Amino acid sequence: MADIRMGIIGFGFMGHEHANMLKEQGIEGITLTAVCDTNPAQLKDAPAGVKTYPDMDTLLADPEITTVIIAIPNRFHAEAVRKACEHGKDIICEKPCAMSVPEFDEMMKEVKAAGVRFTVHQQRRFDPDFRTMKNVYDGGMVGKVYTVQSMLYGINGNMHDWHVFVSEGGGMLYDWGVHLLDQLLYMIKSPVKTVYADVRNVINKEVDDYFKIELYFENGVVAEVELGTYFLEDRPKWFERHWIVGGDSGTAYSDGFDPEGKIAHTTRLLTNVPGKITMSASGPTRSFGPPAPGVLTTEDLPKADTKHRMYFENYVRATDGLEEFLVKPEEVRRVLCLMDAVRESGRTHRTVDFE
Repeated sequence: MADIRMGIIGFGFMGHEHANMLKEQGIEGITLTAVCDTNPAQLKDAPAGVKTYPDMDTLLADPEITTVIIAIPNRFHAEAVRKACEHGKDIICEKPCAMSVPEFDEMMKEVKAAGVRFTVHQQRRFDPDFRTMKNVYDGGMVGKVYTVQSMLYGINGNMHDWHVFVSEGGGMLYDWGVHLLDQLLYMIKSPVKTVYADVRNVINKEVDDYFKIELYFENGVVAEVELGTYFLEDRPKWFERHWIVGGDSGTAYSDGFDPEGKIAHTTRLLTNVPGKITMSASGPTRSFGPPAPGVLTTEDLPKADTKHRMYFENYVRATDGLEEFLVKPEEVRRVLCLMDAVRESGRTHRTVDFE
C-alpha cells in the first residue's frame, strides 16, 4: 500500500478538518506528517507527533513529506501549486483550485512539467444527500428525468474572514457554487448547451451571497441550482439542503444533508383532465386539484453508503494504481469554465452558450 506522508499548507478551518480526518479518524496509507501556518496561534493545537512549520516554504523543504494539501485562501493556490511542483510534491488542492481558467491552465503546465500527481478536494461528491439523488438519477427511479433542482439556503447572511473580499477569491459562487455545480456535472453526463444565471449581492458589499443558475443539458435535462445566505424563515429543515428530481414516471424529493424524503409515483397517468371542478383555497381548479384516493404512491429513497473519508480512500487506491483519481483535472477545468459562463450571464442578464 502507498506510503503517503502528508503535509497541510494552511492550518485554519479546513486545515484542521483535514488533520482530524487524517490523524484522528485515520486513513490507511496516509500519515499526517506536518502542518504549517503563518499565524502561530493556529499551530497551538496541532496533533501530537505532527511537525509544525511557520510557512509553506519550510514545510515544502521537508524531504519526509511526499504530498501536500493546499488549504489556504483561494488567491494563494497558484503560488502554492508552483512551489509544491518545484519541490516534487504530489498535490491535493482545495476548491476552487484557481481564480480563473488561465491560472488553472498555467498550474497544469507546471504539474505536467514536474511530473507530480494533482487533484482537487471535491469531497462533496460523497455528501449523503447528493449520493442519494444521484442513485435516483442513475437508477432511472423516476423514469426519464427532465429536471434536477438543487437548493441550499441559510439565514446568516454575511460571510466570514477572507471570504468577504473579491481580491481573496471570496463569495458564495467560489465557496459553495463550485461544489454545487460540480455535483450536477458529475450526476448529469451530458454536455451543457446554455447557461442562464442571476448572481447578486443581497447584503454583502463586495461578494455574491445569492445565485440562481439554470443549466440546459443536451440530453434534455434542465438543472437549477439556487443558493441564498439570507432566507429568513423558521420552518424546520428550511435552512438546509433540498433536492427535486423530476421524471416522466415519478418525482423524488429530499430535505437536509442527511436526506429525508420520498419517491412519488402515480398508479395511473391521466390522458385528459377530468371535467369535474375541484374547489380549492385559490378557487375552482381542475389541473391542480388533489389526486383521487389511491392515485399517488410513495417509496423510500435509496440508501447511500457514503462518507467524506472515501475521498482520501480513493486517493490512496489511485496512488497505488488500483483505480482512477475521483476528481480529474479536465473536470475541474470544466467547472471553472462553467463558473465563468455563470458570471457572464449574471452580468449581462443573457443566456450564454456553453458546450
